[in-house]
Amino acid sequence: MKRVVLFLATNMAIVLVLSVSMRVLGVEPYLNANGLNLTSLMIFAAVMGVGGSFISLAISKWSAKKAMGVQVIETPANSTEFWLLETVRSYSAKAGIKMPEVGIFDTPEVNAFATGMSKNSSLVAVSSGLLQQMSKSEAEAVIGHEIAHIANGDMVTLALIQGVVNTFVMFLSRVIGHLVDRVVFKTERGQGPAFYVTMIVAELVLGVLASIIVMWFSRQREFRADQGGAALAGRPQMIAALERLNSQHPAPLPEKLAAFGISGGGGSGIKRLFMTHPPLAERIAALRNNAGPA
Repeated sequence: MKRVVLFLATNMAIVLVLSVSMRVLGVEPYLNANGLNLTSLMIFAAVMGVGGSFISLAISKWSAKKAMGVQVIETPANSTEFWLLETVRSYSAKAGIKMPEVGIFDTPEVNAFATGMSKNSSLVAVSSGLLQQMSKSEAEAVIGHEIAHIANGDMVTLALIQGVVNTFVMFLSRVIGHLVDRVVFKTERGQGPAFYVTMIVAELVLGVLASIIVMWFSRQREFRADQGGAALAGRPQMIAALERLNSQHPAPLPEKLAAFGISGGGGSGIKRLFMTHPPLAERIAALRNNAGPA
């Protein structure tokens, strides 16, 4: 329940901030008596789409800590926390990024995620279940995978892609709604009910199609992060970590963090198009097929 409330509150705050910003900047309403002002509509769509995506990214560390109950390690309290900090420190140096914040979230599930606004302002968090159930070499591979996400700039790139597709979904859905209202229902001035109904339907349909694009990219970057993890921790260790995950079927992370975790849910057919992660078996096979000196 806490995660749902936080999710809704965060999104409402983002919409409020962007709405106020557009008023302050003097952006005219995109709807008027004569129909659509396409310039204002494009500005509105870009601000809400790209702006919303990057505000979400900017507060991603804060929201992740709150949603997952992440306890950031300031001073290690035991040998496990000391090892975790040193592993992240070592891999960050190898990857050429600033040391991320490091935290632990309390769940028996084996999982981990990385998030943050930039390569040099990030967070790596692992579950207590991962520390308890994986060997050190397997856990190191998972950490390497998350460091690779940060070093590859995946959080920023995914936010940009999400923002761009959101912009086009908002823009096109309103244009389609306007055309249907004017051409099919012959509304001459203002907007009739058909505009709003068609806009909502178009936004839902286009949103689904846009999600397919975003999820495709998300799956591709998982293969790259696996290769990055293999380079940092060793290919056999990365394969072993994925095999361990494959045998345990970890529960997915909350929606806003799902794309940045070590694993996602399974699926086939149409469901596969909406997966944030490729099936673990495919990731293992990809690492084996690219076996090298790592």
